[in-house]
Order: sequence, then structure tokens, then C-alpha cells
Amino acid sequence: MFNSSKPNDVDNWVCILERGTEYEIELAKSYLASLKIPSNILSKRDSSYSLNFGAMSKVYLYVPKEFEKKARKALDDLDNSEEYDDESEDMTNS
Repeated sequence: MFNSSKPNDVDNWVCILERGTEYEIELAKSYLASLKIPSNILSKRDSSYSLNFGAMSKVYLYVPKEFEKKARKALDDLDNSEEYDDESEDMTNS
């Protein structure tokens, strides 16, 4: 059915994020929307099964090619800020 878990090639769009759950991709899509960065979701998840690993469970987030750098930077900045928040919380709980 699926030859691989690679994202599909879509004209003028690039895959910037790949996860095993729609929830994670929806959060990223919402965050990008708040920054006025358009995005679309492509899900290869088989709704008949409750899989969250392997080729039949991948969910991808795409942005137009001209927004790729801005979107990747935004998601990287978000990841880094979450790591900083986690470290700060660990220090206050010590």
C-alpha cells in the first residue's frame, strides 16, 4: 500500500514536519497560522487502526516553498523556548 514513510512531493510545497499523531501536527499548524504562515496537513494515518508508528501512521505538515525558512525557524525557536522552559522548571523544583 505505502512504499515508504517519506513525505509526498507536492508542487511548490515542502514538508517541514513529520510526526506519528495528528495532534502534534495540528499544534504546529496552529502556531504557524498565528504567525501568518500558511500550511497544510497530509495524513497517511489509517483511521481503521490505532497506529502511531510506521509508514501507515505518518502525518506531515507542508508549507509553501517561499515560507520554508521562516516556518522552520519558527518551529525551531518554539522547540528551543520549550526546552528553556523545561530547564527553568527543573531548577525551581530542585
